[in-house]
Amino acid sequence: MGVIETTRARAQRQPAAAGLPRELPLGRILDGDCVEAMRSLPDASVDCVFADPPYNLQLGGDLNRPDGSQVDAVTDHWDQFESFRAYDDFTKAWLTEARRVLKPDGSLWVIGSYHNIFRVGAILQDLGFWILNDIVWRKSNPMPNFKGTRFTNAHETLLWASMGEKARYHFNYRAMKTLNDELQMRSDWLLPICGGPERLKHNGVKAHPTQKPEALLYRVLLATTEKGDVVLDPFFGTGTTGAVAKRLGREWIGCEREDFYRDVAMKRIAKELPLDESVIATMQSMKPAPRVAFGALVESGLIRPGAELFDRKRRWIATVRADGSLACDGPKGEMSGSIHSLGKDLQGAPSCNGWSFWHYEVDGDVKPIDAARQLYLLATED
Repeated sequence: MGVIETTRARAQRQPAAAGLPRELPLGRILDGDCVEAMRSLPDASVDCVFADPPYNLQLGGDLNRPDGSQVDAVTDHWDQFESFRAYDDFTKAWLTEARRVLKPDGSLWVIGSYHNIFRVGAILQDLGFWILNDIVWRKSNPMPNFKGTRFTNAHETLLWASMGEKARYHFNYRAMKTLNDELQMRSDWLLPICGGPERLKHNGVKAHPTQKPEALLYRVLLATTEKGDVVLDPFFGTGTTGAVAKRLGREWIGCEREDFYRDVAMKRIAKELPLDESVIATMQSMKPAPRVAFGALVESGLIRPGAELFDRKRRWIATVRADGSLACDGPKGEMSGSIHSLGKDLQGAPSCNGWSFWHYEVDGDVKPIDAARQLYLLATED
């Protein structure tokens, strides 16, 4: 598995694009075919690529609701390919350019449906990308299957990949856990499809048939980029990636060949206001605390041999021995062990954190022995 780069290390490294003769077109939408547009960018100049390519939906004719009205599905020419081979060639071409412009520690995100994501996944693996996760975006309000001939298609899949099996990559694990109410973020994300005021319209009609919700891009960029990172979207559409990147203080570059979409995107992004720098700061992974043995506290005299420790309810009282072990009269007679093992055995529990289980008294003040550990750490800091 790849190595997760720390925020500190990422901040200290030099940008790969520094000193290159071609200046990055930050905050711009490049016109024309995405492959040709990406060829104008320097090698190893982008931190993250988020791609929402054509899905090649292979729709056979119009799709109608039971009342006869037509479903506003994707029937645009940009989603039409004459064969799977043609689609695969197109996919390989844009992924090759994406790989060229990504920094060695950059990451790639691709979203798709069952129509294309398996083909895309195989090709990106053939090109040397390493899949870190497949994320299932569960739509809380999916479009029903009007014909009643299949299951309701209620999800799309995102692939998150690094540049190789041993490549470094960036992941704001702590920020994701905080975002998820202190629970580890899972690989199934329940988010609504784009709707309401967020859905861009032109003359009362959807400006883009597959506009992605900003919440989806918010999570992607917050998880795998930092303030100032450059995010490239080869299929920019109406600019969701650019709008969210600007809000979060990321730089962005888009590729979009449709004049109408470029116009809608630029007007949208122009209205977007970046968040204050103090708000953008996220919870970072805590530096692992140095390992401290309970015996070190005994050696230093913070807790002396012969001292009595007890649980919060004072059900058990243990005596500290010279080697840092504890002895106690328990339900099975005299018992001894480490602060963790004795606490576990006394409670009949599978495990015990002795630092919070055992307490001691100082001038009438009862404290967990972890308080003594913190004093020890303060005294031994460089």
